[in-house]
Amino acid sequence: MNRDFLRQAQQLQARLAKAQQELESATVEGSSGGGAVKVVVTGHQKVQSIKVSPEVVDPEDVEMLEDLVLTAVNEALEKSQELAKDRMGSLAGGFNIPGLR
Repeated sequence: MNRDFLRQAQQLQARLAKAQQELESATVEGSSGGGAVKVVVTGHQKVQSIKVSPEVVDPEDVEMLEDLVLTAVNEALEKSQELAKDRMGSLAGGFNIPGLR
């Protein structure tokens, strides 16, 4: 291996590690019901919090609340995946790296 290639590989590895750290602290929010349900997800697709407005809590219609939560979670996860793709994809330089769609 030539030294330039090894140096470039080490630089790429350092940039990837930094991007991973940034994703860990980055968050995105998904919402549904006009903001009645809000979900915050990290750049690593971990749900950080779920907030539900009291006015959407109806014991007679639990299914609606479940749908609102599901919609907000899915929206937040999609945004988180897009964030990861944006941040990591530019570093990947066209390589097909597992987990980066």
